[in-house]
Amino acid sequence: MTVTIKYFGLVAEAAEKFEEVMELHGAITASELKTQCLNGLAIADKDSVQIAVNQNLDDTITLKDGDEVALLPPFAGG
Repeated sequence: MTVTIKYFGLVAEAAEKFEEVMELHGAITASELKTQCLNGLAIADKDSVQIAVNQNLDDTITLKDGDEVALLPPFAGG
């Protein structure tokens, strides 16, 4: 299956890219993909990075062909 991964903010800086298309083999959850994508990146608090699948913040989703995945840095505001 093919998914599009979009990187934002400090995640994009650490990955040195804003987007990539990844070919995945077998069933994988959003959380598992997040771990795979962040592995080896210089991000101090990887747990603070959120993952959205098709604009839905739920890391338990099992990915399917054509999904759009976004890795989002921590947000601040008030």
